[in-house]
Amino acid sequence: MQTINSIGVLSLAKMSAAVNAIFGLLLMPIFLLISLAGAFAGARRTPLSGAIGVAFALLMPVFYGVIGFVSGVIGGLVYNLIAKWLGGIEIELMPPQSVPIVTSATTG
Repeated sequence: MQTINSIGVLSLAKMSAAVNAIFGLLLMPIFLLISLAGAFAGARRTPLSGAIGVAFALLMPVFYGVIGFVSGVIGGLVYNLIAKWLGGIEIELMPPQSVPIVTSATTG
């Protein structure tokens, strides 16, 4: 068993930002449909409410990415602090499998 004693905070933050931004992209169409349906569902139909919903939907991946980055920084810092006290996460790693190199011999 090996132990993860410390996590690269910036590395975790970048990965968290990327994953959350992708979730924002995946959820954007749903948010667009809901905001447009809400804009036309009320008794007063205001086009501005639909435009605001669309603007928020388009910015959703950016918001998710920023929130992911900040939560990654905070999560990494908290993990590193707690890992000093509790010892970190134990994992078992296998050595990489060696792949035999196959060469073709040509005869002349």
